[in-house]
Amino acid sequence: MASHYELSRIMRPDDANIVGNVHGGTILKMIEEAGCIIGTRHCNTQNGDRCVAALARVERTDFLHPMFIGEVAHVSAEITYTSKHSVEVQVNVLSENIVTGAKKLTNKATLWYVPFSLQNVAKIIEVPPIEYSSPEQEEAGKKRYEAQKLERLETKERNGEIIMSVSLPEPYTVAFSQSSLIHLVGPSDCTLHGFVHGGVTMKLMDEVAGIVAARHCKTNIVTASVDAINFHRKIKKGCVITISGRMTFTSNKSMEIEVLVDADPLVEAEKGKYRAATAFFTYISLDKDNKPLPVPPLKLDGEEEQKRFEEGKARYLQNKAKRLADKERQQ
Repeated sequence: MASHYELSRIMRPDDANIVGNVHGGTILKMIEEAGCIIGTRHCNTQNGDRCVAALARVERTDFLHPMFIGEVAHVSAEITYTSKHSVEVQVNVLSENIVTGAKKLTNKATLWYVPFSLQNVAKIIEVPPIEYSSPEQEEAGKKRYEAQKLERLETKERNGEIIMSVSLPEPYTVAFSQSSLIHLVGPSDCTLHGFVHGGVTMKLMDEVAGIVAARHCKTNIVTASVDAINFHRKIKKGCVITISGRMTFTSNKSMEIEVLVDADPLVEAEKGKYRAATAFFTYISLDKDNKPLPVPPLKLDGEEEQKRFEEGKARYLQNKAKRLADKERQQ
């Protein structure tokens, strides 16, 4: 039973921004493709309904080093835990300079998939168990599973909010940089049974977050990290999706952008518009030598923006403390 998968691809100009930094969304899309392939292969190793693994959640993903045009991305995926109805896949991304041979770890990600039957898309298939090297490894995976399940439920409770447009907003305000993108879901965006690939959604989310960050800073910007991405409901072929982004927090050298994905079924209009996915992206501003620049402070207006700012600050401090603790453990 294969629990490991690798893919590689050279980075082209259309994968990157105008200064040659590969888009975070491009990397997220490759990560999801690798996860979907290994998850689907694993779930089809048993008898019964054939199925496809659908992305349910992506844990926090840090962009450790930038990737550039001409480098080769090596994406490796491994199944690390299975529950009755879900699969945890851990993915590493290496960039390779094919001229010098130098390699760098650029990303580490954890994704959760749920297998759906190809015969009946409403039916969730049971996942074949994997073998663990020790009881401790299985117990650690179970704790990760329970933690992400709880957080997904908490996120669903906050899903009623929408982003409203403001006419003639002041620079450096939330309203000034907030942005949205509208996309009609076509066949090339979808899986075998007509639902959008998670990687397609993540790439569009990263594009919107990048526009928000660029409007705020007016400089070159790159994705620094992505907090957990939760996929609440599947998006079907023929839907119109609206991806909206707004600035929630700025520190001296980073900015947090909340991204919301809403789907509107055109053919089955009676089903109504719904919230499909949510995430927080963190961006940094760079000069022409790819060195970090200070980020203009965010001007807040009203209690809601102040509340979102404080929540963003708490996430920023929590992630900063976690990075410092990880660094100390490695020394």
